[in-house]
Amino acid sequence: MKLILSFTAFVFIGLIAYLALWPVPIDPVSWQAPEDKGYVGAFAVNQRLDALKFVPLGENWGPEDVAVGPNGKIHMATHAGNIAVIDLASGAIETIASTGGRPLGIEFAPDGTLIIADSFVGLLAMSKDGTIKLLTDKTADGSRIRYANNVAVAADGVVYFSDASTKFSAKAEGGTLEASLLDLMEHGPNGRLLKYDPHKDLTEVIYSGLSYANGVALADDESYLLIVETGTYSVLRLWLKGVRAGELETVTANLPGFPDNIAAAGDGTYWLGLASPRSAPMDGLSNKPFLRSVVQRLPSFLRPKPQRYGHIVRIDGNGKVLETLQGPDGTYALNTGARPGPGGSLIVTSLTERRLGYLQPGWEN
Repeated sequence: MKLILSFTAFVFIGLIAYLALWPVPIDPVSWQAPEDKGYVGAFAVNQRLDALKFVPLGENWGPEDVAVGPNGKIHMATHAGNIAVIDLASGAIETIASTGGRPLGIEFAPDGTLIIADSFVGLLAMSKDGTIKLLTDKTADGSRIRYANNVAVAADGVVYFSDASTKFSAKAEGGTLEASLLDLMEHGPNGRLLKYDPHKDLTEVIYSGLSYANGVALADDESYLLIVETGTYSVLRLWLKGVRAGELETVTANLPGFPDNIAAAGDGTYWLGLASPRSAPMDGLSNKPFLRSVVQRLPSFLRPKPQRYGHIVRIDGNGKVLETLQGPDGTYALNTGARPGPGGSLIVTSLTERRLGYLQPGWEN
């Protein structure tokens, strides 16, 4: 009996030492998460995403982002590493290029080039014939772009894009989700906003110190950028022109989920994806960095994970929530965002799904 008790005590002490001392990749930063008000007010629960129609994607799983080209065709970036063209009416899919990495945000430049933020490779450009070219994978000061995430292109071809984390590389950590969970658990100021000028072949850091920099959208008049700061459940506005140029402000705060991509709708409003509802354990441990380190030492299945809940939101340039479309049953979840599609359709994207969701014309009614 003494031997059993001694062994049990030894195991218990070892477990406590492991949970308290074992090295982890994160260095948690203390912060105070705002109180999660949940799905009330403008975010009241609804089932508007129940009307989604779907196109199976075959090998092209994870439709992260879409962009409608000058020819009216829908181009799609997938976690399978491909750029594909998809026809909603027929369901036809054609893979036209592979980046060799993990393409996330995409947007067409004025000359018809498709600009791609690839989390494994950097900022890429795809020509009309499908040829992929690396534009940049480091900044002018020599720092590496570890996690290119989302992109917006100005009328003069200048590209604004996010580097989600300068610490946790999507490629090195085994994927975008894995790297994002590490960065969110740490809550360090690792994210930044970059600017690539194709005329000078120059990549500059225009804002740093963000908590997981994510979606980027340019105002129709290009006077400001909207930037998603996933770690604070916020949408920020960075002024590019006028007397306030260079100022950063929060326009949408305390969202009920983890915001992802943001895209201009073309009418002065913006579509925002909420990839998952917020995590009560993560919020509760926001000001307890030591305990977050302990949680990181637990087996992965015991750590907080994204929850399946469909959710997209439309806001105006001042961050006001105009409408919210939800799918509480999680049939089509981890929504990265939405964009207007051909003929009045609305395309809804996802981090992990093996089909592309869309609402048919007249979905507003």
